[in-house]
Amino acid sequence: MAAEYLQIALNLPVSRTFTYIGQDDVSYEVGMRVSVPFGSREVQGYVVDVSSAAPAVDYALKSILKVLDPVPIFDSSFWSTARWMSDMYMCGTGEALFAMLPGKGKREKKPDDCTYEKSSVELTQEQQEAVNTVLAGNGSVFYLHGVTGSGKTEVFLSLAEKMIEQGRGIIYLVPEIALTHQMIETVRVRFGNKVAVLHSGLTQSNRTAQWRRIQRGEAVFVVGARSAVFAPVRSLGLIIIDEEHESSYKSDSSPRYHARQVAMYRAKRENAALVMGSATPSVEAYYLMEKGMIRRLSLSRRVAGGTFPQIRIVNMLNQKSSISDTLRDEIINAYSCGKQAILFLNRRGFFFNFSCGDCGFEMKCTHCSIPLTYHKSEGRLVCHYCGYSARPVKICPQCGSLNVGYTGFGTEKIEDDVRRLFPYMKVLRLDSDTAGRRDEILDQFLHHKADILLGTQMVAKGFNFPDVSLVGIVLADTTLQMPDFRAAERTFSLLTQVSGRAGRFAPDGKVVIQTYRPGNCAVVCAANRDDKGFYAMELETRRQLGFPPFSRLFRFVFRGKSKEKSESAASAFAGSLNAVPDAPFRIMGPAECPLAVVSDNHRFQLIIVTDNFALTHGILSAVLSKFRVPSGIYIEIDVDPSNLM
Repeated sequence: MAAEYLQIALNLPVSRTFTYIGQDDVSYEVGMRVSVPFGSREVQGYVVDVSSAAPAVDYALKSILKVLDPVPIFDSSFWSTARWMSDMYMCGTGEALFAMLPGKGKREKKPDDCTYEKSSVELTQEQQEAVNTVLAGNGSVFYLHGVTGSGKTEVFLSLAEKMIEQGRGIIYLVPEIALTHQMIETVRVRFGNKVAVLHSGLTQSNRTAQWRRIQRGEAVFVVGARSAVFAPVRSLGLIIIDEEHESSYKSDSSPRYHARQVAMYRAKRENAALVMGSATPSVEAYYLMEKGMIRRLSLSRRVAGGTFPQIRIVNMLNQKSSISDTLRDEIINAYSCGKQAILFLNRRGFFFNFSCGDCGFEMKCTHCSIPLTYHKSEGRLVCHYCGYSARPVKICPQCGSLNVGYTGFGTEKIEDDVRRLFPYMKVLRLDSDTAGRRDEILDQFLHHKADILLGTQMVAKGFNFPDVSLVGIVLADTTLQMPDFRAAERTFSLLTQVSGRAGRFAPDGKVVIQTYRPGNCAVVCAANRDDKGFYAMELETRRQLGFPPFSRLFRFVFRGKSKEKSESAASAFAGSLNAVPDAPFRIMGPAECPLAVVSDNHRFQLIIVTDNFALTHGILSAVLSKFRVPSGIYIEIDVDPSNLM
């Protein structure tokens, strides 16, 4: 057999592949996983090109050590998507490829047998019109803009049924697989063995087994979180992005891709329909709907017999407890009527800030520039970024004053207050600290074995509890306090989504929003269900600031153990950009990130703002390729960032 020369992609932050010689007795294909020597190490990589022509190099080529997966796990089309990812998000081609693949597992597990049940649900007129519009193919990108409880999921599943009848495959993306177990069970009952589930919670072996089932065409309906957008679905006909507004669709590590952008790329390339949906579209998606670039499909009514809840805003300035008199009375009223309540606070822990009343000292993490949160159950002050913990103190470490204390409150503190106010009620708490018991907690609440469910963002979406008549938002201000231009959008979305848990099955829903900013636009519009008012005001604010959707952003974060070197590198890169003649962008920074130190790394950022994305992208890529990164400094590149912290 003639020698074969292989291009191997390695999981490295470089845009090139590496050439190796194949073993004489092996026939190689694109998509095989192999082991190769790299420097003094043995590493794993993937074959992305096979050629019989010897490359023109002036050094001795190394040989492949062994083949790890004789059956290819991807094809040349998949590799083309990886190259697009590498270019779009300014990351290594190997980095992009490894992020797209399921892992290194090899053992396959046969799925349990279950039958396929065609739905007997009768669609409302609005739902049927939405299904018909997508199937008619009048456009390739659609948005199902429906109020909470309007039956968006049924539209998605009905479309999936039609696609399967046509021999087409489906990818159904959900923001967090852990929050949507009810929906996944519904899909499995409805579509049986045709379903595959992909998410990071699976073992690598199970992920690989699911991937192989999809690859062989045994599973045509893929449900999963962000990375499921890469699933090798045959004859892809439909991509669904449920709760499109969720920030979890954006990766926070390299490659920092957005599943929505990848879905748009795949849908166009494979002639598939893309249907997104939410009660609170992202501002960018709403703007594109207004411009007619995305086809809007509207669902204006709840379908399960419920009506929109009565929403009240409570000013907390004159309240002495974390539970206002109004919220307390409504909890008692719901309990007396045999109903349940959900209390929401987007902050875990007991108190979230320790400070000195005399000198103003704040107890912060020694590795990160954020305050420590007091967890009463553990008796520790904990950093929610790096996990550092310390014992609580009774004397100010800076001035020795005894006038120290904790301010603010988290879910632990609210749980304490609720148990004290309502000792006769059963209370459950669901946040990151209790997530290990998530299924048990949700099952207890669903079967009315508890009266109050207290939680963070985990309770804000994806659940239908028939007996919930009251939702209390303990503090609406937590997201408003973030130094990010998307703070108002996130607040409006959270309040609307959480409020939507009340009264979904009966006309008796109530919502109490507690806030120190009762006049804030996001709070008032959420309380009044005034979507148009909020988006109009937010878009005008963004227009004046020159922020998305009226521009595109690039974020470069320079981090390292040395503050001086990190700042110097950021300044040097800014200098290179300032030297570009007639630059089609403006530069914000360099400046310390709002979270200036994380895990002992000092962080400085540059924000690039432009209304000419393609030209700016090319310039930034060229400048970056010539920039010498100092030793000990790492650059995080984020195209279209969703978080500026």
